[in-house]
Amino acid sequence: MGAIGKTRLEAFSDGVIAIIITIMVLELKVPHGEDAHALLPMIPIFLGYIFSFIMVGIYWNNHHHLFHMVHRINGSVLWANLHLLFWLSLIPVTTGWMQESHFSPLAVALYGVVLFMAGIAWPIMMNILIKIHGFDSPLAIAMGKDRKGKISVILYAVAIPLAFVSRWIAIGLYIAVAVIWFIPDQRIEKNLAQD
Repeated sequence: MGAIGKTRLEAFSDGVIAIIITIMVLELKVPHGEDAHALLPMIPIFLGYIFSFIMVGIYWNNHHHLFHMVHRINGSVLWANLHLLFWLSLIPVTTGWMQESHFSPLAVALYGVVLFMAGIAWPIMMNILIKIHGFDSPLAIAMGKDRKGKISVILYAVAIPLAFVSRWIAIGLYIAVAVIWFIPDQRIEKNLAQD
């Protein structure tokens, strides 16, 4: 598949991510009441929304940058991309459950499982793209050893069981991963600047 396949993959991914964010925002309800106290029950819901919005935004941003370096795709890339989108599509459900359960340990752990699986899906897709473009391609050189990706998966793996000991430490680890990825992947940014 050439540029047409790549364009369709990007458009489809953008559409799915837009729907994911739309589903999350629809979970925000209008406060009941007229004073500031009416906003108090909304705080955990809004915080969950903000964090999940940032997580989905990080994936969209890095997906966008990654596919600027991609020139060819095949069926394996399409399936790997769907695999990633599947896990991202579960973020609204797990976010909603965390909010409804007031961040119960099981809900926090399940949220971590979804983030962990998305963190696994990303390098699977990246490795398939590198195989297509070659191990000496600009894409492979830009990706390097992917330390950020490996650190992220390790932090998620630690946070999941830790949620049953301290849900707030687990959430802190999820936030730490978001901070690591908040700025678009500089390896790709540097390579795009050279083109």
